[in-house]
Amino acid sequence: MRACFINMKKLLKYLLGSMLLIFILINCIIVLSGRWYLYKAIGTTYLKGKSGPSATEYNIFENRKVEANDPKPWPLSKWYNTKKLPGHLEKLMREVASHALVIIKNDTLIHEQYWDNFSDTSHTNSFSMAKSYTGALLGFAIQDGFIKSIHEPVSSYIPEFKTGWRAGITLQHLITMTSGIAFDENYSNPFSYPAEGYYGTDLLKASASYEDSASTPGTIYKYLSGNTALLGYCIANAIGKPLSTYLSEKLWTPLNCEHNAYWSLDKKDGLEKAFCCINSNAKDFARMGKLYMHQGNWEGKQLLDSNFVNASIKPFTCNEEDCTPNHTYGYSWWLTTYKGLTVFYMRGMLGQYVICVPEKKLVISRLARKRRIPGTAHCPLDVGYCIDAALSMYGNK
Repeated sequence: MRACFINMKKLLKYLLGSMLLIFILINCIIVLSGRWYLYKAIGTTYLKGKSGPSATEYNIFENRKVEANDPKPWPLSKWYNTKKLPGHLEKLMREVASHALVIIKNDTLIHEQYWDNFSDTSHTNSFSMAKSYTGALLGFAIQDGFIKSIHEPVSSYIPEFKTGWRAGITLQHLITMTSGIAFDENYSNPFSYPAEGYYGTDLLKASASYEDSASTPGTIYKYLSGNTALLGYCIANAIGKPLSTYLSEKLWTPLNCEHNAYWSLDKKDGLEKAFCCINSNAKDFARMGKLYMHQGNWEGKQLLDSNFVNASIKPFTCNEEDCTPNHTYGYSWWLTTYKGLTVFYMRGMLGQYVICVPEKKLVISRLARKRRIPGTAHCPLDVGYCIDAALSMYGNK
């Protein structure tokens, strides 16, 4: 028994020593690399039993309010919530911890469903759905005369881009993900751009520090969040006000959103994370889908130029990485087809979607807390499941 006790003490001592060495090693890596944001990343994930970001953690960041100054509820369809989600689709929704499913048909609210104590007032992270909002703000900034054209060089707003190959990058290249900047979009690597952009405190520095070229600007589509971060900075510089304020003025208030939203910042009084992190609810997110389904018109008023909207939901003329013509991305909107239907949609990394199906006059807003592996098909699995859900319940209504 005594020998066993001694061995246990040795094991405990070894484990504590190993943990201390790991702790020292991690601190050395952070200090030597200058990546101080890793402290926040580790403190809000691994030390809380999580392996990555959460859709419900916006309060760990500084945020700026996006005001809803003219709230109006969605009009209700006469078929509102008269159908039940089929069991197999309910199972698929629960598998990825879905917490909201909202279906708009013929511009009326026809179905809303919530899980796990979430509701229509719960604020959760848009993640990369924010890119579509940032893209729209570029259209408004051009429309309002703050920006000359979509072809204006990025160097007009970021001096570091005035020399070298980056001098040829335009705002259009940023909104279409064709800048050619060699950002890294690795969501599992804590040293990659998404981690630094999400947890860091100097978004401009993180985004403008990439100088290597992966391709000639305008030629190859490659989805990289740094493009939208740079675009957001250019827009804010041009309009002379925070993106949150402009979003409230141009979209959140005119679209009659019912609740204030919160856009996460890189630091107190800092920059909005333009590539990410608008915190709102499914019904207010769905309004963006309706606006684009109507080519920028809202209840008879043309808010956003229809030519800009149409360009947003068509493939930008360039190639994909496999040298085939781009069929995936427009102006910060994803594009696909499903069962013969044309689809354009907004997408966030943990299962956030606003899906537009023009032929069926459908807008579907689905929020979740887990990410399903997309699969090999051009259409993500969750996009198909959401469309199936809407059509199975209300396809003939």
